[in-house]
Amino acid sequence: MFGTNSSNRGAFLEATREAREERAAERRRDEAAVKIQATVRGWLVRCSLDKNVRERFDDLFGSEVVLSDQTPTLPPALDVFQQITHFIKIFKLEKDEKRFEIFTRYLLASMDSENLQLSYVSCGMNKDLTLHWIQHMKDVLFIACKVLESLQAEVSSENRLISLYLHLLLAFTATNTWKIVRMKNFEPLRPALNKLTENIMGDLVCRGLYTTLNHVLVRGLCRGKAALRGPAVTTITTLALRPLVAAQYSDKLLSLITIHILSVPALIHHLVTLAPEALQMFHANELFERVVEFVQTEQNLRIVFNTLEGSYSLCLLANLVHLAYEEKDRALPRLAFPKFNFVVKRLLEKCGEYVTTKQSSLTQWHPVLGWFSRPLDQHLNESLTLVKSQLQLLWSGSIIRVMFSCLSDLMADQEPQSNDSNSNSGVTATSTTSSLSNAGSITPSNLLKKVLERKLSCTVTGGGLRSGGLRGGGCRKLGSPTVSTVAIVCSMYHTAITTLSQLRMDILTGLCYKSDMVPQLWHILLSLGPSCGIKNYLDLLSVSTKATAPEFHLLILFCDATTHLVTVLDDLEMYEQQKPFTLADYSTMASFLNNFTYKIINNGLVDVRNVQNSALFVSAHTLLMLLYKRNSRRSYVPDTHWLIKEVRVSAFMADLEHGKRSAQVLMQKMPHIIPHTERVLLFRKNVNNEKAVLGLTDAACATPHSTLITIHRCRLVEDGYRQLASLSPRSLKGMIRVRFINEQGLDEAGIDQDGVFKEFLEETLKRVFDPSLNLFRLTSEERLYPSPTSSMTENHLQLFEFTGRMLGKAVYEGIVVDCPFASFFLSQVLGEQQSALYSSIDELPSLDPELYKSM
Repeated sequence: MFGTNSSNRGAFLEATREAREERAAERRRDEAAVKIQATVRGWLVRCSLDKNVRERFDDLFGSEVVLSDQTPTLPPALDVFQQITHFIKIFKLEKDEKRFEIFTRYLLASMDSENLQLSYVSCGMNKDLTLHWIQHMKDVLFIACKVLESLQAEVSSENRLISLYLHLLLAFTATNTWKIVRMKNFEPLRPALNKLTENIMGDLVCRGLYTTLNHVLVRGLCRGKAALRGPAVTTITTLALRPLVAAQYSDKLLSLITIHILSVPALIHHLVTLAPEALQMFHANELFERVVEFVQTEQNLRIVFNTLEGSYSLCLLANLVHLAYEEKDRALPRLAFPKFNFVVKRLLEKCGEYVTTKQSSLTQWHPVLGWFSRPLDQHLNESLTLVKSQLQLLWSGSIIRVMFSCLSDLMADQEPQSNDSNSNSGVTATSTTSSLSNAGSITPSNLLKKVLERKLSCTVTGGGLRSGGLRGGGCRKLGSPTVSTVAIVCSMYHTAITTLSQLRMDILTGLCYKSDMVPQLWHILLSLGPSCGIKNYLDLLSVSTKATAPEFHLLILFCDATTHLVTVLDDLEMYEQQKPFTLADYSTMASFLNNFTYKIINNGLVDVRNVQNSALFVSAHTLLMLLYKRNSRRSYVPDTHWLIKEVRVSAFMADLEHGKRSAQVLMQKMPHIIPHTERVLLFRKNVNNEKAVLGLTDAACATPHSTLITIHRCRLVEDGYRQLASLSPRSLKGMIRVRFINEQGLDEAGIDQDGVFKEFLEETLKRVFDPSLNLFRLTSEERLYPSPTSSMTENHLQLFEFTGRMLGKAVYEGIVVDCPFASFFLSQVLGEQQSALYSSIDELPSLDPELYKSM
């Protein structure tokens, strides 16, 4: 009985719960239905109201009236204002774009009216409507900005609309185009109206005016052919400058114009070609000076760069460089150092933060920077050619002269050498490095001192003046004002070479050939003291181990530029004309670089495990080896000039035997620092050690495992090739015994290595080098090089390989053979044609001297 009551009670409770839930669900459905009905009814009402507003708009503005070419009949401004306020609230771009165009044309037409009732600005003069009208115009101009962002300048109809809406923005951000203000009765109202337009303009700036202008400029200019016309570009420039001027060039507005306007790819180029009036506005407002002053602050620079990131920061840099070029005669000389120099260097460094050394899935190829870790958009890709041309202005002659004006001033201040002493001795001063002992004018009180210094600084040799004074002692130090100024400018150009990796050769060409910078830097180095201030540089490097100080950048830039310059000098320019350096300069330069690179390795001032990571060592070593190779081809210093006097050969050889890393690096990079005879002995010692390791010594080779070949006198090359070409490298390094067969077919006496094998080697090579075999030819100077028609000889490639193996065997065994190869061929064998410093023109004299002279 109790169980039955419990089950009935549970069923009752369950039924009650379900009924309660059903009623709650019903209430929710009713509420939802009410909300849906209210929403739909509200939407229908709004649609009806919107339709009525649009119909009243269409009734108020007949398109045939406002859009016609004839002077329109304007409705009263107050009536329009009352209707348009509702239209602006319901404006939708996809539905009302044409209506907004009509309204815009009405606004512009009304502003040209001198009738107060027809001028739209009269609504703002009504005290009851002023605030409402101001907010209304803010909304109208904001809509104009949004419409501008949706237009495409390449479409001709939309291009005209861009000009229309830009004109609207221009008209309501200043009063100078309002005809009603020009009337005498309204002249007292001008200050108040100016405040009104500034209010509207400030709201536009807060709501993204500069973003809109950037959008229009990028889409209209960053393409194969600019779609925006000059007047539109001028209007945009005016709109960009108005808030800046109104705010009295505040940092906030300077930040906006820097980020959104000056970062537009190749903007200044387009101003020069399309809108010179706009460029004049930049000049009149001293925009270049103000932006440089603004960006040189580290915090402002960080804000700008973090907003733009890499690609558009490069565009900002390009525009600033182009502006500097346009201001080269006015503002740039005042700002070049240190402000403009600092801004350029920091922007380059910031761009370099996104540059990587190799390709990956996260990088893209940048035509200026190399592998870049940021994506490139379409607009930027289409403008990079112009951006590159803007960047090239940084190393144009005009800007280089301004940036290095300190060098020019320094050279102009140098006291000319005394002509009296030169005339008495018949000496002509031809060195580019003469007289850099002191800057400034000479007064009677220090004249004697300067004469004595000059006597000590110049030595006369062989009837000519050798400018050696600055080689023996200088008048400047690292860290002095003059050197520091030059070093900081060099640091900027060094950063440009490092960051703009794809323009490296272009930058060096500009520095070398568009100014006298390289010889002037050489003067600075000579003035640093004995051996170009090598001690000062070593002391500084011991403190700044990463060689990041500007003084090192001065040396690196000089080495890179001089390497680029000397590479393309022919023998006439270098040895006869001696421009831009004399042979005495090259001698001093080689001595300095030779000692400097030796000491930074020997003293452990660079990481000897990876010296190629040191830009300082790479630049100095590259120039050193270039000078060494030019001397090897045609000497300008004796062979002993390349030796390091402080190197004790016995101690150096001991270091090599013990595996000292610095000694190994020196031998790999600078083998010329020890005499050639010592290097030959070292090579012979290494050969003997290898033979001992391989078991190829005389005792081991006396066993039957040595190679015996049989050679017929009448078939030297054929028999030698057949029996030796297939030998393994190890067998070729071992003893090879030769048995000659004479013309009668009989064995000749003597089977040994020292005599008979040497005879076989010499006779074989003599036969191979014979031009009649058509493997090699002779130049006019009796020098050997591979025959261009050698393919006509059977197995010519295999014969060349066999010849190389025989020459290698001769070197390995210390057998001297006569093989006068042409210089250009030796360069090919050594792989020098793969070097960026290789010049086939320099090698041409060794092939055809007459052709070289005629060129």
